[in-house]
Amino acid sequence: ADEAMVGLVGGTNFKDKSIRKAQKKIVTDNTASAMSHAFIIGEKRWYGKRWIIESDFDLRGPQMLVGVQENRIEKYFDDKAYPNLALLDFNLSKEHKDQILKESLELVASRAPYSFKEIFGIMVSFAGEQKRKKENSFSKDNSFVCSTLVQHLYAKAGIHFNPEVSGRHITPEDIYNTKASCKREALIRIK
Repeated sequence: ADEAMVGLVGGTNFKDKSIRKAQKKIVTDNTASAMSHAFIIGEKRWYGKRWIIESDFDLRGPQMLVGVQENRIEKYFDDKAYPNLALLDFNLSKEHKDQILKESLELVASRAPYSFKEIFGIMVSFAGEQKRKKENSFSKDNSFVCSTLVQHLYAKAGIHFNPEVSGRHITPEDIYNTKASCKREALIRIK
């Protein structure tokens, strides 16, 4: 994996299954999406570990993590919990990679919140193509779900994953099936 590439996973826990199933209205064959979460591949640190930037929520444990955050990529190395994986390489220039990583780390530093309201707007937009084209009226500046964070960052490089959908309605499925030119490597073990 290279810096600023897009990573996608499809998980089996309740949250991930729900997200995969909710996207079936935009999947060509009306089945659950293979993907439930999107993130940006961050830098590899001097000690050999790769980091990712994502907007996520984890309510388990003593410390709740909610919003844009930086985590080690090993978070998604459990093939039973995350059987579906994809990497998308958009062949970005060094300038665009740096811009995406800089902006993503600024959002981590500012503790940009997770947008639970935005999820509702995305769900409402599944009711029809015209709704997906309009802005998500539940979105707030600098508040993101995983896929809208990735779209927000990639817009800095002039890439829109699905030009027929507002950036604040972009889902992991939209990113996975992007028409934008990219090299895609995927491992899909469940559908």
